[in-house]
Amino acid sequence: MRVSRSRRRLITALPLVACSGRALAAGERPALRSFHLTTGDGVRLNVLEAGPLPPDPSLPVIVLVPGWCMPATIWQAQLQALGQRFRTLAPDPRGQGDSDIPAAGYEAERRASDLRDVLAPLPRVVLVGWSLGVLDALTLVHRFGDSRLAGLVLVDNSVGEPPAPRPSNFISDLRADRSATVDRFVRGMFAHPRPEAEIERIKQAALKMPLDGAIALLSYPFPREHWRNIARSFAKPLCYCVTSRYLEQARNLQRERPATRVEWFEHAGHALFVDEPERFNRVISDFAQSA
Repeated sequence: MRVSRSRRRLITALPLVACSGRALAAGERPALRSFHLTTGDGVRLNVLEAGPLPPDPSLPVIVLVPGWCMPATIWQAQLQALGQRFRTLAPDPRGQGDSDIPAAGYEAERRASDLRDVLAPLPRVVLVGWSLGVLDALTLVHRFGDSRLAGLVLVDNSVGEPPAPRPSNFISDLRADRSATVDRFVRGMFAHPRPEAEIERIKQAALKMPLDGAIALLSYPFPREHWRNIARSFAKPLCYCVTSRYLEQARNLQRERPATRVEWFEHAGHALFVDEPERFNRVISDFAQSA
């Protein structure tokens, strides 16, 4: 893995403030920066970063992993809020956002290896995975262990507990009319309508990946029990943030793993950290502080 700090740049599409080697004042937005790193198989990943310079070494680094075909910029509210205190990173996984779009590598094992490359320079991490990012985070733990993790936050995806999600026609719908299917998916992520320009940006970002790659991400070849066993056996602090769709799974995980912290976002959509950013940011900040 190669990290190119010389290629660090400001993200002009997002709000910016000056960032110097001082603590940020209360409520002050951190500068948003980016850098690139190269994975073990030569794919360049873009990583967004926020936080005080220098970062507080007593605090873990927060790493935010986006979901299926989503760009890291969907974590904008978290980068700006959590970055006031914590060094906070949001990588664009391969094929997503501003990362390279290779022809291959859209299976769970490679995605976990990419994530390991992101975490490699970091001493202590609170890893936050949303949607497909939940499975990528669990695969990382299964394949490479938890030595770099201070804690794990799983956000609104199945963890293999009962009840199983209902079957869907999403993959066949993607093959039949990808643009319309992605449009419905993006709009359906939010309980509260978002600006049309924002919907369009997210939709166009989601359409960047080759269709076969996007479908491969939805086709990880593991039984549900695989994810359940990883989550139940995770030995460090674990927080499961869910909408009502996964509440029963969360309660079952908590029953089998009593130390699990469950946060129910009753009135939010799948992108609950966009619908209720203040509450979500408080949950992550409190969890990271105590991890």
